[in-house]
Amino acid sequence: MSNLSASISDEKILEAYRTMRTARHMSDIYEENAKLTAKYVHACSNGHEAIQVAAGSLLRKQDWLSCYYRDDSILLAMGMKPYELMLQLFAKKDDPFSGGRTYYSHPSLNREDLPKIPHQSSATGMQAIPAAGVAMGLKYREVQGLDSWDEGEAPVVMCSIGDAAITEGEVSEALYMSALKKMPIIWLIQDNEWDISAHASEIRFGDASTMAAGFPPIEVRKVDGTDLVACMELMEEVFEAVRTERRPFLIHAIVPLLGHHTSGVRREFYRDDLDEARERDPLPKIEELMVEGGVITKEGLEELSAELRAKVEEDFASARDAEEPVFEDLLAHKYASTDVIEEKGERHPEGGEITLMVDCALHAMQELMEDHPESLLYGQDVGKRLGGVFREAATLGNKFGDERVFNTPIQEAFIIGSTVGMSCVGLKPVVEVQFADYIWPGLNQLFTELSRSYFLSNGQWPVHSLIRVPIGAYGSGGPYHSSSVESVLSNIRGIKVAYPSNGADLKGLIKAAFHDPNPVVMLEHKGLYWSKIPGTEEAKCIEPNKDYIVPLGKARTVVEVEASNEPQCSIITYGRGVYWAKEAADKFPGAVEIIDLRSIVPVDMDAIVASVEKTNRCLVLTEEPVENSFGMSLSGQIAQTCFEHLDAAPITIGSESLPAIPLNSEMEAAVLPSAEKVATKIEELLNY
Repeated sequence: MSNLSASISDEKILEAYRTMRTARHMSDIYEENAKLTAKYVHACSNGHEAIQVAAGSLLRKQDWLSCYYRDDSILLAMGMKPYELMLQLFAKKDDPFSGGRTYYSHPSLNREDLPKIPHQSSATGMQAIPAAGVAMGLKYREVQGLDSWDEGEAPVVMCSIGDAAITEGEVSEALYMSALKKMPIIWLIQDNEWDISAHASEIRFGDASTMAAGFPPIEVRKVDGTDLVACMELMEEVFEAVRTERRPFLIHAIVPLLGHHTSGVRREFYRDDLDEARERDPLPKIEELMVEGGVITKEGLEELSAELRAKVEEDFASARDAEEPVFEDLLAHKYASTDVIEEKGERHPEGGEITLMVDCALHAMQELMEDHPESLLYGQDVGKRLGGVFREAATLGNKFGDERVFNTPIQEAFIIGSTVGMSCVGLKPVVEVQFADYIWPGLNQLFTELSRSYFLSNGQWPVHSLIRVPIGAYGSGGPYHSSSVESVLSNIRGIKVAYPSNGADLKGLIKAAFHDPNPVVMLEHKGLYWSKIPGTEEAKCIEPNKDYIVPLGKARTVVEVEASNEPQCSIITYGRGVYWAKEAADKFPGAVEIIDLRSIVPVDMDAIVASVEKTNRCLVLTEEPVENSFGMSLSGQIAQTCFEHLDAAPITIGSESLPAIPLNSEMEAAVLPSAEKVATKIEELLNY
């Protein structure tokens, strides 16, 4: 078939070389124009071109790619044009990936004619979990009969990362799950032995192959990443295997780093191995092989190189002079629009039964899963044996089976981050983090991947993700099961956060979150689940009907007062705070209006302002410690917005500002707000 390969034609090899040479010309031109191109940090694929082109050229339009920051040769090989990549290099308006919002070779792509690329963050190795989520989603769709493919046409996921990234814990989580679930994914590890200035000899005891040996379902292949023919032969074999056998592979490609780490960290700052690295340059190797094999002459190589160089120079000039983005463009894509904008359905249908808050949530999930085969639920202990540590998923595993309701390992990062990939393939995942105290390992994914995807992909990749999180102090949960985390979550732009106080709102908000194309964190106070806390009986309620839905960002007036010449105040609260407020307000008949926010982000300022303008005084009540909290921030916003209507400065009350909730029950109560503490503050406000 070929003078150079038994399985790859000379024409394919020559075409691969064209892409490699184009990528090298791009890098050379960037360096020659460093004063111009260094404005925005970038990295190129110098030395990595052979393995990247071999892999990228096999990607089809039904496939999925997650790449790392020096993968421009992969992007060229799969069909992107130099001009398109250069638009991102210069952060131009028509940058096809982000509209000028993010770095070179940080692609996001959702086009019919090319492989799909979910949003790519800059955090090292963080693309691994969303990529695994895509692969898990594809397999789920196949198993559930939602997709079918002709033989040899099934989609493949390829995740490309550098060797240094394999030391990241989240990469380990992704590899582990790809092995556990036998996902159709190719892990491409490009090993150049450098982690910026840290050499492999300093920071690792083995390499990617060593690590992957710990995940035996993943088949590991090692290749000289500078040998184009060997790379093409191997990648064709692996792609075919994944398309037909639907199992994971890891390719460990050994490559030299010939360029700079990035334009901002130049090789001459720290490298002492450049001469040796240049001896392994893949371009002279394939050029020599093609000339010796009669594929092309030396003169032909020179002519081809000049032709490619001229085209790259032309594209460079065009991209340099292209239109800049404008500020108005930047204001788009904070949130994807939702159709749920008003409350609908019967909140308390006649003849309905009083239902626990936890059961309202359970029934909401059951109704959604019955109607939506694209929905599924996973997390720690949600499977049918237990059905959640609070029984919030009881019966769901038995009703819908182990493929739709399943346990995960203790991997909060994977639980949260995988929803990016699941969402990309058209699924609607609902996941659970067992306690708010344990959400911290997942915040990296929530912040870098979920929250920014829609914005940084310029609207291409909204992320549907409903993350349910039991929260709050109750029943001597102690320091590791009692935390409030809403202030941290409210500072992550691009997500929504709900915090209902009763079963009806929980059911309605779950429905709204499920239909919302944005990431939503549902904070569910575990002390309200069964109304075991004295004074919280109204968390139980007549269960709404199936069609009931509560828009995110709409507050509810729990206690309304008529305007009066007598002193009055508004209590703005949520979650368990509603019950402290109601009990305290009973001591001041007609004087206290209570607003249940229901949503932390977005917050219903219209409802707050309307109430405060009527009562002229305000108390913000939260379970969190007050210092630097969401509650304190909201008080400041109220003071600013309602200044002319206020007769007193807003007061914020919450837990004591201590590092944790103590285990001792009396001390737990002492740290938390109470009706008595709230009543004292109400009296202060009314008497001001």
